[in-house]
Amino acid sequence: SEVECTYSTISWNSSCWVAMTVRWPFPTVDVPDHHHYTLGSVILAVGITGMVGNFLVMYAFCRSRSLRTPANMFIINLALTDFLMCVTQTPIFFINSMHNRWIFGEKACELYAFCGALFGMTSMITLLVIAVDRYFVITRPLASMGVMSRRRALYVMAAAWFYSMFWSLPPFFGWSAYVPEGLMTSCSWDYMTFTPSVRSYTMLLFIFVFFIPLFIIIYCYICIFIAVRSATRAVCKINEGTRDSVKSMHKMRTEWKTAKIALIVILLYVISWAPYSCVALTAFAGYADMLTPYMNSVPAAIAKASAIHNPIIYAITHPKYRLAISRYIPFMGVLLCVPTRDRYSNSSFMSSTRRSTLTSTTSDPGKTGKPRQSSLSDSESAFTDTEGQHSSRPASRQVSSDVTQLQPTFSQRSKGHCSLKVKGRDSGAFEKAASQSPSDPAVCRLQHVTVSVRMCVCVSRFNTDVGSKFDHL
Repeated sequence: SEVECTYSTISWNSSCWVAMTVRWPFPTVDVPDHHHYTLGSVILAVGITGMVGNFLVMYAFCRSRSLRTPANMFIINLALTDFLMCVTQTPIFFINSMHNRWIFGEKACELYAFCGALFGMTSMITLLVIAVDRYFVITRPLASMGVMSRRRALYVMAAAWFYSMFWSLPPFFGWSAYVPEGLMTSCSWDYMTFTPSVRSYTMLLFIFVFFIPLFIIIYCYICIFIAVRSATRAVCKINEGTRDSVKSMHKMRTEWKTAKIALIVILLYVISWAPYSCVALTAFAGYADMLTPYMNSVPAAIAKASAIHNPIIYAITHPKYRLAISRYIPFMGVLLCVPTRDRYSNSSFMSSTRRSTLTSTTSDPGKTGKPRQSSLSDSESAFTDTEGQHSSRPASRQVSSDVTQLQPTFSQRSKGHCSLKVKGRDSGAFEKAASQSPSDPAVCRLQHVTVSVRMCVCVSRFNTDVGSKFDHL
């Protein structure tokens, strides 16, 4: 027979172990225990990965001077929200899964759900800010130049947090509520109850926190794509690119790389939260009876897994992030596949992926006959592969070159013949030769700018100074 037991009678009355109904503070669901254990273990693995990965992102971006730009502050804020999401959600969810129920009480349930809502909404608004920032930098470069400073970036991030706080607090004051969900091992806002209060909150929450930001993000990236395509076609029609047009096109091309990485982050975030949104909208439409505990818990777990996308993407696509991590945490360089020569080289750490190395070798036949060698390495690119830095650096440094070898030599047939040979990664070999008298050897200079169509402009100049060095024009 069914016996109702209290906490005191469970240890004394053996009949309670046959079949008992315990009055727990929160309801439970009748599912196999291993389902709880499996889901809890998955969330634990995701949470640990998210905590470690997002901490490394924040550490690298805050420690490296080349990564501390106003635009990258939004990346740090995104990593912070994901890190806090993992810290506040993972341990509690795992412990509850091991007990097959919620064990921390009503107030803890509300706080747990509030943290999940706050950090999730802040992540979405931060992604919106990143998309808008990329939109202005690429489509309106002159108007946006110098506008976003670190202080203004802090103001924008504070506004994102306050906006998310505004939509996270109402359940504490009776507009909807924070309740257990799914397998009853986690809590969220109440989207299952078919009441005017719950339905109105759910509707406005989706409109102002999910759909409107998503539409703005889509609009921004459509405009970015159109602007980059138009600029690329315009440059393709130019037979001989001018210095300003080449510089402008290179900057836009680099910013497009930044936008693509941000787009990947946004798409993965939306895909992660889409199943959970579909479940909530299904309940909002009045079909909550069709949803099973698994249909609530699994999408919630997928949504929480969005916290690991940010560090993984930047570990794969951001070379300066990998170099920063390998420099400050050496053993991570092996995991991130950073070459040893780059791992222990300060110049390669400070330079971008598109480093330029200009090496000149000249000899003075009238003096010592020994070759003189000078090299110039672009140790700090004006733009990283993920975030533009035009607002914090002068325009004269916003050109990065793609030259891998530059070697002027004197012809064997004529001592006064200066031959300049350039080998680029994609642009082939270029030679520029000029003849001078033996007493007036030539020194050649190179201006090589890489754009999306791989345009190369070589300028040969003459100088009476045998020891003149190569530099960027």
